[in-house]
Amino acid sequence: MLNVHDRSDPQAILCTDGESPGESTRSGAFYLPQGSEENIFLAAHEAMLPLMLKGPTGCGKTRFVEAMAERLGLELVTVACNEDTSAADLVGRYLIEGMETIWRDGPVARAVRAGCLLYLDEIAEARSDVITVLHSLADHRRQLFIDRTNECVVAPRRFMLIASYNPGYQQGIKELKPSLRQRFVSLDFTFSEPEDEATIIVRETGMDAATAKKLVKVANKVRRLGEAGMSAPVSTRLLVNAGKLIVHGVPLRTACESAILTPLDDDPETLKGLREIVNLIL
Repeated sequence: MLNVHDRSDPQAILCTDGESPGESTRSGAFYLPQGSEENIFLAAHEAMLPLMLKGPTGCGKTRFVEAMAERLGLELVTVACNEDTSAADLVGRYLIEGMETIWRDGPVARAVRAGCLLYLDEIAEARSDVITVLHSLADHRRQLFIDRTNECVVAPRRFMLIASYNPGYQQGIKELKPSLRQRFVSLDFTFSEPEDEATIIVRETGMDAATAKKLVKVANKVRRLGEAGMSAPVSTRLLVNAGKLIVHGVPLRTACESAILTPLDDDPETLKGLREIVNLIL
């Protein structure tokens, strides 16, 4: 017996388990504006336009989306894209439960039906079948076609598609095709100014401002080296991790080693040079 159930309860997206590609936002997201990004986000949402966030990893793109979801009072569904995630993982599939074959929506379909903010993180890593599914959702149609159920789901006005990727920050990273990229309004993100970044670290960790400024100084020095060939810059996320270790009693240099330097690179010579920078600044 083939039984296509009524779609899963929209509230199910608020509490997803570890097996689901989607997850709900955390509460109390702090974001320090750097320019007009909040106004552009709100205008894009009002105009029902999709938004692309471009910038290096750990510079605040995800936190920005979390904060805007809270500001709008809308639920956020986040999908971490990777080359193993298929369109069926995101849109949905038939499952056998007992003696019935039941359709279960994936996180993208649930987000569209419920009118959530849908955030596709690292969209350039997604498989081509995922990108194809998104085309009609990202243009004026705002529709999700589910071929397995012969259904077209029209997104409600409050729904918004948001995506992010890191152009040119990693060797060999996939580039987005113009056919997808030009469907989005875009915002460029980078690391905050030193004073602002120190403020973010203090807010996120509760550490003292003087030590936070030292962490930022280390990061900016290493970032300048990154322009000469390092594959990834020091993210604000790494600085926050270091700050949390320090607040919990880890010595400053040890925290920098464990939370900043070691996650950046495995090459002994590179790490030696990075340690010299830390010792010089601290």
